[in-house]
Amino acid sequence: MTSTLITGANKGLGHETARRLVAAGHTVYLGCRDAERGRLAAERLGARAVLLDVTDDASVAAAAKAVEADGGLDVLINNAGIQREMAEDGTVAGAADLTADMMRATFETNVFGTVRVTHAFLPLLRRSAAPVVVNVSSGLGSLALLSAPGTHAYDYPGVAYPASKTAVNMLTVQYAKAFPAFRINAVEPGFTRTDLNGNTGVQSVAEGAEIIVRTALLGPDGPTGGYFTAEGTLPW
Repeated sequence: MTSTLITGANKGLGHETARRLVAAGHTVYLGCRDAERGRLAAERLGARAVLLDVTDDASVAAAAKAVEADGGLDVLINNAGIQREMAEDGTVAGAADLTADMMRATFETNVFGTVRVTHAFLPLLRRSAAPVVVNVSSGLGSLALLSAPGTHAYDYPGVAYPASKTAVNMLTVQYAKAFPAFRINAVEPGFTRTDLNGNTGVQSVAEGAEIIVRTALLGPDGPTGGYFTAEGTLPW
């Protein structure tokens, strides 16, 4: 049975992705910062809760040991993320309001967290017959889209979140080159109604999770080092 870990999985896109992968027959580990919320979510889904804070080395190391003791890992979905410049009402702080603290906090979760988790679980993934890594990125990480007038991405004024997702895209490319036996891709779920954006998104978590699930289910002959939406490939 395929074993899958999803970070930030007690709600939103992570929760919906877990639900669908459990239905597909995966053993799914919900990586959650809050033990009780993780336990309740796992009970609802028929999954397994793992205490995991992507910003904490000890937490990630302990999670890796727990998953290893339980049998190993085939699929890693780096889903945990924050969007600090967006307020609850959907307004976004622009470049004039950007601070180093905002940038640091965003990168700690979205970028360093992705590296921290990937590094910790690499030994387990390398033992898998068909290892897969899905990095949940964003269309806002596309330099091509953000610099193209007339696109929704172009109109987004924030800096920290797009910069973090551009960095995630770079991680995806370099990891994919370093581990050619893996399938490692970045995905853009679309503007989905979640707590990340104060539920201002225009599509459901079921729609947003589609590309995450599809990419998690890739076989050894699937693409790697790519950047995808449910409709196709995005420009870097």
